[in-house]
Amino acid sequence: MNIRPATDSDLPQILDIHNDAIRRLDAIWSETEETLADRKAWLDERNANGFAVLVAEEDGRVLGHGSYGTYRSRSGYRKTVEHSIYLRDEAQGRGVGSALMAALIDDAKAKGFHLMVGVIDSKNENSIRFHVRHGFEMLGILPQSGFKHGRWLDQVNMYLILNDDPAPPRGY
Repeated sequence: MNIRPATDSDLPQILDIHNDAIRRLDAIWSETEETLADRKAWLDERNANGFAVLVAEEDGRVLGHGSYGTYRSRSGYRKTVEHSIYLRDEAQGRGVGSALMAALIDDAKAKGFHLMVGVIDSKNENSIRFHVRHGFEMLGILPQSGFKHGRWLDQVNMYLILNDDPAPPRGY
């Protein structure tokens, strides 16, 4: 397995993984599948802003992808990123998610980000345990903050401090 930056040629496979998650899981709080053009715009935006978009590839097949991006648009949040990782079913339990997470964390640290946030459906206990294994701590639960598949969803907020650097001077 190889972890590497995503390219345009990976987008059809990334789209398949993404839309499968929209259809079957509560991990993406959207009920509308995306198009290849949507995923292309997403990749272009992430790349233009210096955010990581990585794929785990084996024998030409994308097993999963991970990325991070803007947490909130206001300037005070510029050192905080929110990440996501999505895998094909057959990649579960093989270390693919851990390899992607480690690479995302390393990339975010190298680029000077201070905090990484994970937003997880509260019933996704595997994802919560996965994040704890990678050093994330639970901040809290925002009840009934999403609605999908005809029911309310609770949002678990988790975080990882990436570095202990003091706050940058004003105007940084």
